[in-house]
Amino acid sequence: MCGIAGIITPNARNYTEEIQKMTDAIAHRGPDAAHHEFLENAALGHRRLSIVDLSETGKQPMFSNTRNECIVLNGEIYGYQDLKKKYSSYSYRGTSDTEVILAIYQAKGKELLDELPGMFAFAIWDEEEQKLFCARDRFGEKPFYYAIGKNGEFIFASEIKGILASGLIVPQVNQEALHHFLQYGYVSTYQSIYSNIQTLPPAHYLIYSKGNIEVKRYYSIPKNDLQINLSEAKEEFSSLLKNAVQKQLVADVEVGSFLSGGLDSSTIVAMVSEFKPKQTTISFGYSGENSELKYAEEIAKKYHTNHIEIHENRGDIAADLLKISPYFDEPFSDMSYTPQFKICQAAARHLKVVLGGDVGDELFGGYHFYTVEQEMRNHFSYNNILLKFGLKQFGKVKETSFVTKQNIAYKNILDFHQNRVRNYFSAKEMSALGVRSKYQQEYSFNVDPNSLNDLMRVDIEKYVPGNMLVKSDRMAMANSLEIRTPFLDKDFAEFCIQLPENLKLNSTQDKIILRETMQNYWTETIRNRSKQGFGSSVEKWFEEKNLMDLSDVLLKNKDSKVFQFIDFKVAQRFLNQDKKHWNLLQLALWAENHKNFM
Repeated sequence: MCGIAGIITPNARNYTEEIQKMTDAIAHRGPDAAHHEFLENAALGHRRLSIVDLSETGKQPMFSNTRNECIVLNGEIYGYQDLKKKYSSYSYRGTSDTEVILAIYQAKGKELLDELPGMFAFAIWDEEEQKLFCARDRFGEKPFYYAIGKNGEFIFASEIKGILASGLIVPQVNQEALHHFLQYGYVSTYQSIYSNIQTLPPAHYLIYSKGNIEVKRYYSIPKNDLQINLSEAKEEFSSLLKNAVQKQLVADVEVGSFLSGGLDSSTIVAMVSEFKPKQTTISFGYSGENSELKYAEEIAKKYHTNHIEIHENRGDIAADLLKISPYFDEPFSDMSYTPQFKICQAAARHLKVVLGGDVGDELFGGYHFYTVEQEMRNHFSYNNILLKFGLKQFGKVKETSFVTKQNIAYKNILDFHQNRVRNYFSAKEMSALGVRSKYQQEYSFNVDPNSLNDLMRVDIEKYVPGNMLVKSDRMAMANSLEIRTPFLDKDFAEFCIQLPENLKLNSTQDKIILRETMQNYWTETIRNRSKQGFGSSVEKWFEEKNLMDLSDVLLKNKDSKVFQFIDFKVAQRFLNQDKKHWNLLQLALWAENHKNFM
């Protein structure tokens, strides 16, 4: 895993200082080495975290065998050995996956993306054609940002901080992105928090040539559901998952696994045991809270892993926020980012690469609100019906009541999903705060507003890259750790996305395909357990004096930077130690962290 940066401009050698500052700003992504290459019209920079081909032949920026192409890559190309055999006519100099991309590019140009697996964000400078070809992986595991500098330079980097460090951009806050953050707690994967810094969306490529930027989608998640029974599905599920895990175990350093004790991480550990007689597993829990460590220990014992348990006191939450939040270049409200940082920090003391169980809920139907939405669809018509939902943390169906009431109306389950699930502020509240420029993401498929599978597809294109993978990437890279996600293997993910709804959930059970396929790999306790997170509620966190003191400093001072973007008096109404208060605190932290750039 690495960090990449570049400046495309005439007389690029004059930008030595700028490209150095850019790679220095993202040094945490690659502490093992730093290199730069300068051509007449391109300056490319790279920070390396050595995982595959630890020798000098694996360093980047990397020239092709003809020296016409030069690439910088952030990511891993799983199964690259087979691709190397397929493109064997290329004169390889090393054993890295990066060089395979150059080989395929020479053979196929931009069509290389049709068969390129893995997680990646890369840029290839083509010297003969004087163009830059960039691409980002299908699901958005690796980031890529770009901008046009004050002198017309095309600038790109793995993180926004890399672009800002160039000194070639004076960022301007994007009101649409601010609206999206206030509603959902994260910035859309199709935008950045700045209107003059863009993100390359997942599953898109970019070509920069002669001052023109072309951005196009090269991949769409499959829309149609398979016609398959449970027996057939279990066999295919098992085969594809084993193949995904096996490919992601390839590295020239040890690959470990996160183990929370939940169904998803336990599944990954079980699959790794098929290929490695001994593996290292990492678990994390806060002392004195209802942790999952006892479940993780069961799986660790079952598979005889080298198990490392990290116990921590919750500690000073305000100090944690001040330390960790600067790694996000955009406001970010997911409460679990602090424990995510700490488990990555602990893992990095022992490992460079860890497998994780992210995205299982979206692929297998694991969230409680999917069950709620199934019940809504099955029992109600939405035309002109006003509903009030008594939901306890979007809990099980038995905790859910549906009664006729005024003021809340949802046209369909998609409307409910978009405007009730994971929401912070309503449109009316955001308008009162002074933020009115709404943004609505488009999807790569036609969404059936009453299809549960399409709700999961929406989450895979919206929530997963915008929230989950941002958190995973930034918290891991902050600790120079690579996280791999086997569930996002292209073949496995596509299969799960297309499974019929009845193989994912029903009125009494979730994750049916996972449970039916993997139950014999788990312990009885884990087979019967329900989903659990990192414990404390936001209300509990606000009981800490230091957190309230931080909130008062940032949100009760009208001169705070955040009040250049939202109304001070209206904001005071929402300082009620709840999730809206938390959302505003994260916005204020971001504004304070970046006030020197704005």
